[in-house]
Amino acid sequence: MTDLSGKVALITGAGQGVGQGIAFALSAAGASIVLAGRTLEKVQKTADEISQRGGNAIAIACNVKSADDLAKAVDTAVKELGGLDILVNNAQEVPLGKLDDVTDEAFIAGFESGPLASMRLMKLARPHMKARGGGAIFNFASSAGIRWDMTGYGAYGAVKQAIRCLTRAGAAEYGPDNIRVLTIAPHAESPGLKGWFEANPEEAAAFFRTIPLGRIGRLEEDIGRAIVALCGADLDYLTGATIPLDGGQANFD
Repeated sequence: MTDLSGKVALITGAGQGVGQGIAFALSAAGASIVLAGRTLEKVQKTADEISQRGGNAIAIACNVKSADDLAKAVDTAVKELGGLDILVNNAQEVPLGKLDDVTDEAFIAGFESGPLASMRLMKLARPHMKARGGGAIFNFASSAGIRWDMTGYGAYGAVKQAIRCLTRAGAAEYGPDNIRVLTIAPHAESPGLKGWFEANPEEAAAFFRTIPLGRIGRLEEDIGRAIVALCGADLDYLTGATIPLDGGQANFD
């Protein structure tokens, strides 16, 4: 595994699901981590598990729709752990449903917690990463943004596609500082995906049939360790791309 000893990571939405799996993997690779989440109890449990495994993590309450909370999260990484090398913009509220059913409030919340929060954290992280010689930023999108039938996924897809545009801009603008920016589009055993399976059993069954590898990704092993690898020197010429960690299901070409 890539050795990330001495690196500092900030992960939003680290109390469960994909964020937690990434936290476990980055910690196992040697990184120290700030775990940010809306519910402090959840991220504290993640921090406790990392501590039991011999890692170093700090849990903080953070609502990604709050600019002040985001600034506090970055400040915590810098002041408590010495800097910032890896940013994982994982947390997000997503607006689901047909266009006529998605409220303005849900759509705005999707943009505030997704593209706006990601952009804010990218801007906050940049000077600290630059001071340490570079870094890696991971934003999160979804294959829902490229479905052939967008019925029920228009608002969700719009939010996620906006994040991909920010990644491309970040890669171009931050590249001179040796900061790489990538979009990850995962299928993983998260509470959100499990809930979708339960609410849409027929669609879920059809969805499974479109995954060439025939399974959903494991949180730490498939998603987290891929992030670890992407942080390593062997892949430090890769930036601006959307990387689908989905068993081959989506086609982003």
